Amino acid sequence: MPQSDQGITSDRYTVIPRTAIFLRCGDTYLLLKGAPTKRLWANKYNGLGGHVERGEDILSAAKRELLEETGLTADLWLCGIAIVDAGNANAGICLYMFGGDCPDAEPKPSEEGQAEWIDYQRLGELPVVEDLPILLAKIHNMKRGDPPFSARSYYDERERLIVEFVE
Repeated sequence: MPQSDQGITSDRYTVIPRTAIFLRCGDTYLLLKGAPTKRLWANKYNGLGGHVERGEDILSAAKRELLEETGLTADLWLCGIAIVDAGNANAGICLYMFGGDCPDAEPKPSEEGQAEWIDYQRLGELPVVEDLPILLAKIHNMKRGDPPFSARSYYDERERLIVEFVE
C-alpha cells in the first residue's frame, strides 16, 4: 500500500519501534546496567535492546541488539507488545518484548553498559528504569508458547506511570 493510502493523520500515533530482551536462567534475568555516560538511564538497570533500524524486522533487531550489547545470541520469543505514550502529541513508542533462555556464555560489556545476571527477588533493591519491575513481573509468569500480552503505558496528570495490560 503506498504512503498516501496509509491513513497517517495527526490524531493517530506515529510510533518508533523498539525492542526489549529479557534472557532468563531460572529466577535470574540478564539486565543491562546502563553506562555512567549514557544520556538516559545512566547506572540504572533495564532490559537489553534498543531501536529497530530502517529495513530490519523486529526479531532481527532484537537479535542484533542482544549481540551488540552482550556478545551473546539466543533463541528469542515474543512476550508482549506495549504502546508507550511518550507525551508527544503524535509520536509514541511501540515496544516489542522478547524472552529467551540462558545462553552458555557470559555477557561482554559494551558502550551501553554491563549486562549482569540479577535475581528476580533483588529488583526492589536496585536502581531500575521505572517500568522494568511492572513489565518483568508480567514476563516472569510467562513461559515459551504463551500468547504475547498487549499493554499501553502513559503518565497520568500527576506524572505517575500507569501500565495497563489487556486481558
